[in-house]
Amino acid sequence: MPKYIIEREIPGAGSLSAADLQGISQKSCGILNGMGTGIQWVESYVTDDKVYCIYIAPDAASIKEHADKGGFPANRISEIKTMIDPTTAEA
Repeated sequence: MPKYIIEREIPGAGSLSAADLQGISQKSCGILNGMGTGIQWVESYVTDDKVYCIYIAPDAASIKEHADKGGFPANRISEIKTMIDPTTAEA
């Protein structure tokens, strides 16, 4: 199944409290549970004004549906084509 990175513009995201982030996470998980097994949240990275989320999903439309149901922004949804890391440099 394809893997996606979602860019969410959320002003002040880096200043959200642990309780805020927990509440957002609980809401997201609740929506995902209602959508079934076709979509999975892997992890997210919070920066000052954006959140970058990694999802496994059948298509971008499923991610957009999740965002719409949760009231979450999904400013950019990009399919991950491949991954590289320092071991990629090894022969």
